[in-house]
Amino acid sequence: MACYTQFNPFDHIIIMDIPKPITVNHYADGTASVLRKPVVYTELRFYQRSDVLYQLTQVFCRRFLPKSGDRTVDQMVQAARSTKQNIVEGSSDGQTSMEIELKLLGVARGSNKELLEDYQDQLKRAGLTEWFGTNPRFEALHTFCKNHTQLEDFTSLFPRLGFEELVNLAICLCHQVDKGLTSYIENKDREFTTEGGIRERMTAARLNQRSRQTEVITQQASEIEALRRENARLLQEIAQLKAQIKGGTG
Repeated sequence: MACYTQFNPFDHIIIMDIPKPITVNHYADGTASVLRKPVVYTELRFYQRSDVLYQLTQVFCRRFLPKSGDRTVDQMVQAARSTKQNIVEGSSDGQTSMEIELKLLGVARGSNKELLEDYQDQLKRAGLTEWFGTNPRFEALHTFCKNHTQLEDFTSLFPRLGFEELVNLAICLCHQVDKGLTSYIENKDREFTTEGGIRERMTAARLNQRSRQTEVITQQASEIEALRRENARLLQEIAQLKAQIKGGTG
């Protein structure tokens, strides 16, 4: 007995999400702006941790690495600085260009990865291992780094921690910076896919401004028409008053 599968002519149709409208910001006077809402990068937790890492790395290099003849010092300090500075620049440039913002945030993430590798190499050279998993020292360290992001929370620790403690602290911060940056970049990527770049924002801002101008013109036309009707009514009342006055004196 032959078996037939029912054919559904709509099986091949792919239902796509309807793009969300671009959010247009406005100046105080109501003028549409092509700029995105500025990012206060100092409030980003992964930026705050990157600042801690930069300061920590300078302390670590001064205390435990040769003062000259070792390129590792410059490389580690520059990687830490690049992470922090590219977050700053990317966040600032994001007002006008999300493409540049994504690129610079990607550079920041790459620099942080490089710094992480350098610290892991320091442990290997010293014959030490990275704290992780159920290691009680890791749990305490991870909890502290998770609950603290401000530089002042860490500076008092730097002089009191030894080589192994400083390196594992830096490694923990590197992992947390990477996690934060990865999530942030993904969100920005989704936003770019939805809203596009500066050209799309320029078009949206211009259309929004035209729409607002049309609303103003329509409102003004309505107000003018109301004034005309009121003027006609007043003229009619004046004519009636004149007629009454003339009739009373006749």
